[in-house]
Amino acid sequence: MVPAAAPPPTPAPGLTTAEAQRRLRETGPNVLVTIARDTLLRLIIRQFQSITVLVLAVAAAVSVFTGDYLEGIAIGAVVLLNAAIGFALEWQARASMDALHALDVPQARALRDGQPRRIPAAELVPGDVLLLEAGDLVPADADLLDAHQLQVNESALTGESLPVAKVPGVAPAGTPLAEQRQRVFKGTAVVDGNGRALVVATGMRTELGHVTKLVQSTERPPTPLETKLDALGKQLLWLTGALTLGYVGLGWAQGQPLGQVLKTGVVLAVAAIPEGLAIVATLAMAFGTLRLARQRVLVKHLPAVETLGSTSVIVTDKTGTLTQNRIEVHTVWLPEGRAEVMPTARPDAGECAAAGVLAGPGFAHVQLLAALCNNATYHPTDPSRTTGDPLEIALWQLAGTLPGGALAAANRLAEQAFSADTRLMGTVHQLAPGRCLVAVKGATEAVLPHCCHQWTAAGPVLLSTEEKALWLARAEELATNGLRTLAFASAEWPEHPGSDFVRELAWVGLVAFLDPPRLEVAPALAACRTAGIRVIMATGDHPATARTVARQVGLLDRNDDGDVITGDELPDLLRHPNGAGRRRLHRAQVFARVSPAQKLDLITYYQQGSQVVGMTGDGVNDAPALRRADIGIAMGQRGTQVAAEAADLVLQDDAFGSIVVAIEQGRVILANIRTFLLYLMSCNLSEVLIVTSVAVLHPGVPLWPLQILFLNLLTDVFPALALALGPGPAGLMTRPPRSPKKPLLTGRDWRRTGLYALALTIGGVGAFSFARWKMGWSFEVCNNVLFYQMALVQLLHVFDFAADHRTFWRSEVVRNRYVWGALALCGAVVMATYLVPGLRALLNIVPLPPAALGLIVGFSLLSVLLVQAGRWVAASDSKAVAEAA
Repeated sequence: MVPAAAPPPTPAPGLTTAEAQRRLRETGPNVLVTIARDTLLRLIIRQFQSITVLVLAVAAAVSVFTGDYLEGIAIGAVVLLNAAIGFALEWQARASMDALHALDVPQARALRDGQPRRIPAAELVPGDVLLLEAGDLVPADADLLDAHQLQVNESALTGESLPVAKVPGVAPAGTPLAEQRQRVFKGTAVVDGNGRALVVATGMRTELGHVTKLVQSTERPPTPLETKLDALGKQLLWLTGALTLGYVGLGWAQGQPLGQVLKTGVVLAVAAIPEGLAIVATLAMAFGTLRLARQRVLVKHLPAVETLGSTSVIVTDKTGTLTQNRIEVHTVWLPEGRAEVMPTARPDAGECAAAGVLAGPGFAHVQLLAALCNNATYHPTDPSRTTGDPLEIALWQLAGTLPGGALAAANRLAEQAFSADTRLMGTVHQLAPGRCLVAVKGATEAVLPHCCHQWTAAGPVLLSTEEKALWLARAEELATNGLRTLAFASAEWPEHPGSDFVRELAWVGLVAFLDPPRLEVAPALAACRTAGIRVIMATGDHPATARTVARQVGLLDRNDDGDVITGDELPDLLRHPNGAGRRRLHRAQVFARVSPAQKLDLITYYQQGSQVVGMTGDGVNDAPALRRADIGIAMGQRGTQVAAEAADLVLQDDAFGSIVVAIEQGRVILANIRTFLLYLMSCNLSEVLIVTSVAVLHPGVPLWPLQILFLNLLTDVFPALALALGPGPAGLMTRPPRSPKKPLLTGRDWRRTGLYALALTIGGVGAFSFARWKMGWSFEVCNNVLFYQMALVQLLHVFDFAADHRTFWRSEVVRNRYVWGALALCGAVVMATYLVPGLRALLNIVPLPPAALGLIVGFSLLSVLLVQAGRWVAASDSKAVAEAA
């Protein structure tokens, strides 16, 4: 909570214009400093912050140094292409976010020079007197001078889903934010009533400003994919350096010309670096974002979509995320019994009404009282015209089945407005000549003393003291379950009962309200459990309300009391996580009355436990945690601008179920990234082994840098991209999340990569050696044979990555239409390199003898057969081990 200094003395008519201008010069404008965004230059620089880019830049420089300007330019072009794709996609995501920005509170009504004036909200200063009424957004933090049925929706700031009734005064020091009934806060919405308030804080000194500072001071952690790609880049750097220096040293010792040794070193460097990796990874994630965009999920930061695939814990807000952030009648408790009436949360409510409490005369009478003792304006077919207290709007929805004629005939004769003193509201209605109805609603302890009877269809019966105590206990039970409760009573008179009509009432029953849960949340939570993802609720709302909503959405069992940890308990548990405290933190699924800073601490706690944490939210109070989480997910429809700015993903339909769709897409992307990495690395490693082996066996440069670049950017990239765009293996959402400690390629993956590369190397070295030694062809012809053999075998190698080689023709690779498109395209371009004179000259292609085609195809099939044999042996060994176990 931001401590507010004592407000400056203010004249009764408010500030003068001169005094307001003086204070504005001292305090500055009443605006929030927006979250800093990357500049255009920083976006460009970020595209080049990669170890692999550094290696390629060095290779380009060496090529230029040795006079191979064309190779140097080609390598530099690859670097620029990668950077251009990454920049374009990030810039597009940023432009999409600009469309979501909402304006800050533009205008405010305040007393200036003794007159009500509408002034820019940015010009408000401490000491101004605000004039507030229903529909206003509060432009600054202010203490109330007077209030008339003033209710404010503070859910964006505190997590409280129900409007807060405000009263004049100054909150005692140390009062929690959610309990400050005497103060209104910048960015919250007035939903009913009116009042005047004295501004005590503006701009960054408001509670909203405090949260904004917390967001700006919170650093976003690198995504798991960025970390793993960086680690892979370092591994490639060491591999490239070791191979290049080793070969250069060997060539120098053999007395080979320096120029030739350096050229081969450049070839090795280019061969070791999968130039297409950044392109394919970026396009794979971009394709995933397009799929998610069709599901109304906006991805701001490309690696974020992959991070969802590794998410093991989701910390979710309650209001607006698990619930609809509006009020509905949840329960009615009548003398006939208790029943839940929540149509949006319980599709079977109609069945309940068919036989039971909701079909009885008592419920019909409550519906009548709810409509009559009501000042809201309700338009069921046009929500934009519905205004008033959210509780009274919910009562209109409860009374929706009443015939319109019955309400139109009930002429209102008198009203006793709700006040903080009486805590009830009453109205008198002329139902018919000689029949007046008194309708009363209010707090249970305020209504019961005026009741001497209990309403029944046959007429009122005596209400005993014991029964009054029972109804008080029932109201307390509802409140303990997190429901806001209103009591209803009525009386009938033959004529107008006079001004003091709240007397001799007949008790009718209780009506309890709750923010209804979203219908899609329960199945989404079940899907998360199946996928091994733990979902935790962290809200600023009351513990009882949090527990009730957790039961309704299936986060807790309906018969489970559930351990709810409050914000008061959390600091000690986090500071001293002893055995019992750690077990309690590990078991708890609901955290209530937590502040924005405590949500931040909670996320940090799970991250320190090696969890990948996702955070969902829509309010200003969620923004710091959204920024700190590994993946921040904001609600786009009802969410605040601050939350959307801090998040990585924005759900434009506010549906929690969209998170499950995004998680599945993230897992598909991660699985596909690992698949095409295996493909690329095995291809590149085989290139390194082939170049090294051939250079040792047949001194010279076996392939030119441009030829290697052609292979890496065509016969590697397009098949790899096809693998990246595939549907992924089946059953991803029935597996636990992948551990963030695991590298992208495990030791088993590297062994598999090495075996694949060895099989490809055997074919390549065999083709070159056979052509050179057996056929006696020139070095240029052997170079071309090796070039085309490597191109063909790499295209065929894509089929080695089916999840199960025993169902080859039904595998996801064979059924992937992108694979066949990539093969057709690459095949056509490879043929063009031989048939088009310009391409032939660029790649140093010479006419080949007819026997070369058979040699190229034969040694390519040899490599493919070796790979398939190795996969069959490995699968048989795994099956034998499993059966033995």
